[in-house]
Amino acid sequence: MSDQHPPRSPRPGGPRRPSGHRARAGGSARAVPRRTDGAPAPRPRGEGQGPHRSSGHADRAGGPGRRGDAAGPAPTRPLPRVEASTGAGGPGEHPEDARAGAWGEEPQPGHDGRGHGGPAGPGGPSRTRRRRSRIPRPMRLGATLAVLLLVIVLGWGAGLTLWANSRIEHVDALSEAENTPGTTYLIAGSDKRDGEAVNADGTEGARTDTIMLLHKARGGKSYLISLPRDTLVDIPGHGGYKLNAAYSFGGAPLLVETVEEFTGLTIDHYVEIGFDGVSQVVDAVGHVNLCIDQDVDDEKSGLKMTEGCHDVGGEQALAFVRARYFDPTADIGRQARQQQFVSALMDRATSPAVLLNPITQVRLAGAGSGALTTSDGTGIVDVARMALTARSAMGSGSLSIPVEDPEYQTNNSGVAILTDDEDIKAFFESVADGTAEPEPAEG
Repeated sequence: MSDQHPPRSPRPGGPRRPSGHRARAGGSARAVPRRTDGAPAPRPRGEGQGPHRSSGHADRAGGPGRRGDAAGPAPTRPLPRVEASTGAGGPGEHPEDARAGAWGEEPQPGHDGRGHGGPAGPGGPSRTRRRRSRIPRPMRLGATLAVLLLVIVLGWGAGLTLWANSRIEHVDALSEAENTPGTTYLIAGSDKRDGEAVNADGTEGARTDTIMLLHKARGGKSYLISLPRDTLVDIPGHGGYKLNAAYSFGGAPLLVETVEEFTGLTIDHYVEIGFDGVSQVVDAVGHVNLCIDQDVDDEKSGLKMTEGCHDVGGEQALAFVRARYFDPTADIGRQARQQQFVSALMDRATSPAVLLNPITQVRLAGAGSGALTTSDGTGIVDVARMALTARSAMGSGSLSIPVEDPEYQTNNSGVAILTDDEDIKAFFESVADGTAEPEPAEG
């Protein structure tokens, strides 16, 4: 074999270039070192391997161990090996991430290097791209405002309820009588002779000029029944007297017990309102619309009205429910006017002008709760239910107790209203089970 070998190709393992070939500038070929005797110098061990040859094999061009070559030309320097399966940045790294690392950039969190969000799963990269809502933005904004408004309304109602409850006076009025079906309210208008709206006339003690029984039967039917104050009843522990005398003798507890014995219904809620409160409640809602069938100028009650319907304030509304001397039917006519007032007040209090006006709501809650005295456990919510029940009852028509003699002369109490025990028992039994038929409402 000749001592002179053709130059090696720049590509490892490539063919030898012919003699006289000049490698291009910047190529990978380098001059082969020579010994002083002219023979090629031996190549260092480990040189000449290409990027795909392991360090344990000899170079084809005459590396150590090649047959026929004692020593071959010096190889080029091996290039750094890059594993295709792991990439430049470590196991499992994508080449794009390797490039990002090479330029000093870090892959974004949640990015798998393939343009997909989220970590790559066993079945490929998962897509966690946020989808845009299909609900239009104006609708979402409207829903948010609606929820906010609801929170404000509920908060306002809760605060108003707590404030009104704190103003109500309570009295231990209910008896221990056995409960009867349905819900029964006893409503009393008391005249304690200590307010500006009622003039003192020398009467001792408190009186109840207005007594109403409101019953909601178990079947859902409601009845509002006026109990004439001059009705002759048996008052426990006192004997036969007019009904309003029970309040004078023993206050709310004795009145409740007397009404329960007279009607056979157990009272569930007792609600008392002072006459001064009637005037204040009407003024709080602005006015009520009341109708009368004749011209009236009553000095004792202070009622002055012409025939027809009128919007009246608190003072005239109070005179309307108290007046009786101008009316030949006396107490019977007054109870009809009292029921008319209750219906007119419920209509006004539940009108949009009152319900949608926060200022009016505060005035009504303040005037009503400040004038109320209720049984223990009866709060403003129960009073509101009572008002709604009364409205429903008035819409069905009026109901009056059966009277045997409206001008019965007593020995000690003057003229009273006499009733028959059997008729009263049958009447209130029909009220209790919801079978009573009220007379159609007028107007």
